[in-house]
Amino acid sequence: MGLAERRAIKAFQENKFASLKKDLDKAAGKELLMEIDWDSLAVDDYAEQYDDYLPKVFFKPLIEALKAITFDEMGKEAIQEGLKKVVIRHSGKRQATFENGLLVLDLAPNSNVDYWEDRRNEWQKILEKGL
Repeated sequence: MGLAERRAIKAFQENKFASLKKDLDKAAGKELLMEIDWDSLAVDDYAEQYDDYLPKVFFKPLIEALKAITFDEMGKEAIQEGLKKVVIRHSGKRQATFENGLLVLDLAPNSNVDYWEDRRNEWQKILEKGL
């Protein structure tokens, strides 16, 4: 990760993440415990796209999946009791898992950017199955 990527990921954290986190918490009906491996999300040569890519790849689909689950009291209770932590990283595995209250979203932050609805649907199914 070069200087451009470090600057861009820091700018995203400082300028964009707080608003996204607020939206995540609202959708979940609680403050979500999150662990984000920012360094792994800083893909070389994509620094200028972080503001566009990161929300579409990780945050928008998760917010929308949570909204789809928490539309009623049963869903709200299930998320509040069952979702303990969200981990976001890019290790090269390309997978989403939900076990024992831990949702792990392990994706390349620059792949299939505009297919956020597919991710939303997949993550909603994963969460609903594990809740």
